[in-house]
Amino acid sequence: MNLVTRCPGCATAFRVEPGQLAARGGQVRCGKCNTVFDGIAALVDGASAAKRVEPSPPKPAEPSPPKVVEPPPRQLEVEDEPLPEFLAEPAPPRRALWASLAALAALILVAQVVLYFRSELATGVPASRDTLQAACRLLSCELRLPRQVKLLSIDSYDVHPDPQREGVIVLNAVIRNRAPFPQEYPALHLTLTDGEDRALVSRSVLPREYLEPARFAELVRRGIEAGGEAALTLHFDASRTRATGYELVLFYPS
Repeated sequence: MNLVTRCPGCATAFRVEPGQLAARGGQVRCGKCNTVFDGIAALVDGASAAKRVEPSPPKPAEPSPPKVVEPPPRQLEVEDEPLPEFLAEPAPPRRALWASLAALAALILVAQVVLYFRSELATGVPASRDTLQAACRLLSCELRLPRQVKLLSIDSYDVHPDPQREGVIVLNAVIRNRAPFPQEYPALHLTLTDGEDRALVSRSVLPREYLEPARFAELVRRGIEAGGEAALTLHFDASRTRATGYELVLFYPS
């Protein structure tokens, strides 16, 4: 159903729909004179028109003064164009807000994943290294070789007394990198145990202690290559213990 409202500024009438008036509290802007008015309060009856009033005929017997015949009242004219402009734009649907929040959450999650696996990404996609290094300078993080200890294994190791020094034991081990990318050299934790498998003494060994001093900087920079291995030999003073067993674990210091 169409309604008709009249602009109080220029008296122009417009057709409007009830839903339009209800959605904006009735506030409209006249398309001709730009007057803002209450379209609900200014509603008029556009279907009816004032009846034409014809002048009464003069009586033949008596002369009468001339009567002024008023022109018939104009019927309400309704403009089809221009239509009134509503003041407020339609509010965006709430689903648009949720979609924006979901997209933002997805971006944050991707950023967190990239930050956590930055070393693997820089190694697997060399073109991304410069970007990741720039990001780390802003976030005060460090771009190192990957440190996926689960992809490292000890292929073989043995512990035996040093034949040349009493009370000293010798550790020989081979560390294999099973990852498809180079990895940082790990630290080792050696624990000596007694016959009941109780820990007697333990020691942690950092890469600086088992890598060749002359090549240390180069080896640390290159890491253990993908599918490669690193052999090491270490000596421990076990003169104060009567160890019968041992355990060797790889780890990365925090």
